[in-house]
Parts: sequence; structure tokens; C-alpha cells
Amino acid sequence: MAIAMKIASQISKSSWIRKMFEEGERLRQEFGADKIYDFTLGNPDVEPPESFSRELLELAQNPLPGMHRYMNNAGYAETRSAVAEKISKDAGFAVPAGNIIMTCGAGGALNVVLKTILNPGEEVIILAPYFVEYKFYIDNHGGVPVEVWTNRDTFQLDIDAIEKVITAKTRAIIICSPNNPTGVIYPAESLKRLGDVLGKIHKRNGHLIYVISDEPYARIAFDGQQVPNIFPLVESSIIVTSHSKDLALPGERIGYLAANPRMATAGQFMEGAVFSNRVLGFVNAPALMQRLVAKLQDESVDIAAYQAKRDLLVNELSGMGFSIVKPNGAFYLFPKSPLVDDIEFVKLAQKFHILLVPGAGFGAPGFFRIAYCFDIDMIERSLPAWRALAKEVGLKG
Repeated sequence: MAIAMKIASQISKSSWIRKMFEEGERLRQEFGADKIYDFTLGNPDVEPPESFSRELLELAQNPLPGMHRYMNNAGYAETRSAVAEKISKDAGFAVPAGNIIMTCGAGGALNVVLKTILNPGEEVIILAPYFVEYKFYIDNHGGVPVEVWTNRDTFQLDIDAIEKVITAKTRAIIICSPNNPTGVIYPAESLKRLGDVLGKIHKRNGHLIYVISDEPYARIAFDGQQVPNIFPLVESSIIVTSHSKDLALPGERIGYLAANPRMATAGQFMEGAVFSNRVLGFVNAPALMQRLVAKLQDESVDIAAYQAKRDLLVNELSGMGFSIVKPNGAFYLFPKSPLVDDIEFVKLAQKFHILLVPGAGFGAPGFFRIAYCFDIDMIERSLPAWRALAKEVGLKG
């Protein structure tokens, strides 16, 4: 075999999101882009805030000496300070710049954290529905994923279920809020309860379990809600995030990780994480993007536009008979599949030129994901197709 057996196996199980996106490309070629309603990929079609373009132009016209050279593996001091200042405001206490590492997006940050903390065979709890790449990232570093369902009616944390699967091998828990694929926000009360459970375990037998908070959607929250900062709520916490969604920069691969300064092991963790960032081959996050995002920590894309798209889809699809938990943030819906087999339903939707991702791709068969980070005109054009699909599966339509 030309490639490793493990990789060959993982390719066969890899992302449904990409598979459906590629199917969309085929259908667009056959029927025309305006007749295909592609809700598969969380790839924002909005442009970055105007302030990003201003800063980019300013830097291009007035380049800093040596601005394209290597820097400290953790990133530029001024960028880390800007990130630390923002997190400190959100957390309500000082987070030093030394607890920040600029990374190649949230995916890079997650791999850095997992390489730093995992010993072979140790377990990482992931909460279904979950981003499928978590499993591959954990495997990259010799870990074992352990799946635990959130509440199936609300998609909120089930702390009792999490506590039941914790073993002597449990090393970390990955959470994502607002969640991909459900869009729910975990409230402070739930996160504090999780922190209390882990704190008791640590106090009882010295077993430290990290909570890795994956937060690329943290600034995309609706109806005036705020996403709780995890640092005051869980002592053994690490934030990983990117500016792919809040600044609409997915192709620039710029993000960071931050270690809770209240974590007793923060210093040792940071030393290991800086080393891991280098030896994984990331070396450092893109220099130009670091310069730019340093001045944009309080900026975001237009959240109201995403909320309008959410409201349109929730109201219309609910009216057709689809069962949906109304999301608080991100830009996804995760309705129940009208058919028992969610893959069969997604294939049926293609008959109406609607492209979706089955819940099985997120460890949650029986559901399907809709990404709505697209032009609202496309969403509106798709509604007659949705009505026809709903009638086809016995809903109101």
C-alpha cells in the first residue's frame, strides 16, 4: 500500500462536510450554481470588517523593518499582549501575555495542546454532537477519544454523563461553545458545575483533567447573549480559538491558545506548548496576520446579519414541520432528521438540489446540519425546494 493503513482507514471515515461540498461542486457544474442550495461548509461568505482592510493597507504602505522574519515561537509580544488584554476583560482577572501562544488557527492550537498534555493511551472526552476532526486530532497524539452525549433534547451539557465516564486515564475534555454543529451556548452554571466536579477529582487524588474550550464562534452570539469566559469557571482550562469566523479570515489560519493563569501547572504547560508548536512544524503563526489581528481584538463581522439568517431558517423550517433546537450562536442549525436514517435523508435532499451534512458526520445519527453563513438571497431562493422536500418526507411543507 502506498500510504499508511491508518491514514487509508481514516480517509474512508473522513469528513462528511467535505464529501457533500464536493458533491455540490459536481451538481453546480451540471445544473448551474444558482440552482444549487449548498448548506454544507462553514466557510463564511461575508468579508472581514472594514477595519481589517484599513490595517492591511496601512501595513502594506508602511512596512515595518523585519516584519516577515521569524519571531518568538509563541508569537509577537504586542499581539500576545493584545489577546491577553481582551481575555482579561472577559475573565475579570489578569491573564498575562506569557500565557498566550499565537497559532495556525484553532486546529493548530488543538494539536499543540493535545501533543503537550497526552501520553499514549490517555483518554479525551468529546461531547456529541462534535466536530469530527477532534477524533483525528486526538489520534495524532496517541490519545483515545471517549464519546459522551449532551442532552438529546437541548444539546446542553450532561455533567452526570461526563462524570460517569471519567477514569484514571481521562486527561482532557473538549467543549465547543457556541457549538458546532448545534449552535447552543453552554451557560456559566453548567461550566461551573463541570469545573467543580473536576476540582473535586483533582483534590481527592491529584488527577488533573484539562478542559479544552474550542471557541472560534465565541463572538457570534445572538439575542444579546454573552458567551461565558471559561477561566473563572474551570480552573484547569485552556482556550483554543481562531479568527476564522469572527473576522471572516478562515484562509489566513490565525488563532491562539491561552492557558488559565489559575491553573497550577500553567507555567509547565506553556513551556511544553511552545515546544510543541515548534516541533509540530507550525514554528509560529503567520507574521502578517499577527500584526493585523493585534489591533482587531474588539472587532467582529456583522452578528445581526447572521441572526437574521437564523431567524429566517428557524421560522420557515419549523413552519414546515422540521424539529429544531433554536441556536444561540455560531451559524448552524441541527434539526432532527424526518427519516430514521439521516444519511438517506441527506441523499434525498439532493433530489431537490439541497446539500446538507448528515448528523452521523458529527457522531449524532438521526440529525442533520445546516450551515447558514451564506448570502440570504440563496437561503430565500431555497425555500420552495425545502417545502417540496418536507412534503416528500411527510411533513407539512
